[in-house]
Amino acid sequence: MQVQDVDLRLLRIFVTIVECGGLSAAESRLNIGRSTISTHLSDLEIRLGLKLCKRGRSGFELTDAGRITYQASLELLQQCETFASTVAGSKHQLSGRVTIAIIDTLVSDPRCGVAQAIARLKARSSNLQFEIYVCEAREVETSVANGRSLVGIGVSRHQIRGLDYVPLHNETNYLYCGKGHPLFDCEANKISELLPQAEVITSNYLRDKDSRNDGLNYQNSASAYHDEGIAHLILSGQFIGYLPEHYASYWVDKGLFRAIMPEKYCYQIPVMLITSKSNSTSPLAQATINEIRNSH
Repeated sequence: MQVQDVDLRLLRIFVTIVECGGLSAAESRLNIGRSTISTHLSDLEIRLGLKLCKRGRSGFELTDAGRITYQASLELLQQCETFASTVAGSKHQLSGRVTIAIIDTLVSDPRCGVAQAIARLKARSSNLQFEIYVCEAREVETSVANGRSLVGIGVSRHQIRGLDYVPLHNETNYLYCGKGHPLFDCEANKISELLPQAEVITSNYLRDKDSRNDGLNYQNSASAYHDEGIAHLILSGQFIGYLPEHYASYWVDKGLFRAIMPEKYCYQIPVMLITSKSNSTSPLAQATINEIRNSH
């Protein structure tokens, strides 16, 4: 089929539907009603001659053809963005979408530098659109690898082929308990006695028992995918868990969190700037990378 402007618009809508997990969830992001979204999706299916998804009471689910189309759409849209960026670069202008995937809570780290980078990019060109995608650590890498995001800022245990990783700074994590937990008002000489009984929150990305090997009590009765989830569990006064110092300091200052034996129970994670090797010639990607690195 010949790709036209209307097809690119329909493909962008389709990608958004997939990323949001369904038509209803995509309404606010697309700023159009569900019935209109459904019509656009049907138009795309007719245009392609494919059934892209199953939708109904059982929920939203991609077909095999839908999964292939989604991946191909990401690649095509990335090529379009690269084309626009390269042409604009030949005129010494920056143009296109600055899409940044980032792990949660980094906004509380003064070393993050994303806000400063955005401000400088915005000052350099009025032809830029900005999108921040806050997600789990592995999703940051996937988002850069599949072309959804121009750059990513996150942590990585196993680096993905085709991506470049540049250390930005180290994030220090301490073990915290919340007010109401037996360890919160515990005398220092009693901590070692009570600590083995304390239930530790299992984080489902990177901050797990294997990465620390701290010998604590992981009963898997509490888990979270994001730091905000860990904070909720600590605030309950029933569990202890690791959090970045810059994020936990809000509750520490309010007298609601206490670091447990910080000289022993702490570890550091390198926060990385993650980029795709395939974007190495994109003027917009290079400008974004340089601004983020210069902010640190």
